[in-house]
Amino acid sequence: MTPQAKVEILQHLIQIPSVNDHETDVADYIASLFAPYPQAKIEKVPFAQNRDNLVVTIGDPAGPQLGLCGHMDVVSAGDETAWSHAPFAGEVVGDQLFGRGASDMKSGLAAIVITLLEFLEQGVQLKGSVRLMGTVGEETGEYGAAKLTDEGYADHLAGLVIAEPSGLGNVVYTARGVIDYKVVSTGKASHSARPEKGVNAIDNLMKFYNAVGPIMAKHTKTDPVLGGLLHNVDLISGGEQINSIPAHAELMANMRTIPAYPNQVIYDELEALIAKLNEEPDVDLALSYSYPEEAIPGDPNAPLVQLAKQISDEVCGHDTQIVGSGGANDGAEFLRAKADFTSIEIGPGSNTSHQVDEYISVTEFLQAVEVYEALVPAFFEETLKAAVD
Repeated sequence: MTPQAKVEILQHLIQIPSVNDHETDVADYIASLFAPYPQAKIEKVPFAQNRDNLVVTIGDPAGPQLGLCGHMDVVSAGDETAWSHAPFAGEVVGDQLFGRGASDMKSGLAAIVITLLEFLEQGVQLKGSVRLMGTVGEETGEYGAAKLTDEGYADHLAGLVIAEPSGLGNVVYTARGVIDYKVVSTGKASHSARPEKGVNAIDNLMKFYNAVGPIMAKHTKTDPVLGGLLHNVDLISGGEQINSIPAHAELMANMRTIPAYPNQVIYDELEALIAKLNEEPDVDLALSYSYPEEAIPGDPNAPLVQLAKQISDEVCGHDTQIVGSGGANDGAEFLRAKADFTSIEIGPGSNTSHQVDEYISVTEFLQAVEVYEALVPAFFEETLKAAVD
């Protein structure tokens, strides 16, 4: 496949506006690229209407299986008039290809798609199988990865490479977890001149707000790579109008967890606080979570981590760093699978993810294909050798 043909695949992906939805359009396009190859097993795994995950498997099923993962959704482009380059055009200017998702992460997705396509085109005889997993809903909660994990698509993996925009100069082996939670306070409306006739939902919500901070501040352990536990209340709303006692109030908070504090520890503390406050007269608080993810502990010396570093060093001519990530990724869901495997993150990217005029270096995008095409067979060789030893 020519470099121009590879760039055109990425452009086509960017031209599909899969903003927090409509990933099926992306899945259908990718599936069409594999349609000429009967040896490729193509599966669409529905999550919701217009939101199909895509799984493409090639290679020898008798050998180890390596997963290559990329999400198909992107965040909103925001005010499109603020962009110098149309967000869904995939315009190339010099070495930069612009568009929403150019960095996060349709360039990584395109690179792993092209990797499998070139193996098929060239008739490469792999000593294992490669499973490409295109997921939905990563930007809003790893919905697709959760679905694929529950359906067993990661149960036989020997390793997983997530093509998130780490930049090819970094291999991410550990990552923070995330807990998004909501607390809803239900009160009773009354005229503000007669507050004794009502129950102020905001007052009761603030009891939780004032108590939760000190509880979370007690978690003082730090991870040498990821740092400490983070807890931020980011949204608060409540009330109906200025002269009414509010009957409803709610807050939403975002937490970034570390391996020292498994999510269950946090759940137990939040739920205990809610139960304690609800024992007070007229307090009615309800707690809910939105697709929480566990932290990924990882091992910097794991064979897949070291192999990815070695190959990126060779292909790109730099000293690849082994690092952690402050953000969650699909790997947190896939690691719930029955198999025991290492999950890493390495992919093309720039520091413009989620920003206006997001872009990717065309050079780095093409290098990513080289990295993956070298990594896959090398992983099979090392895995089979380790099994014999």
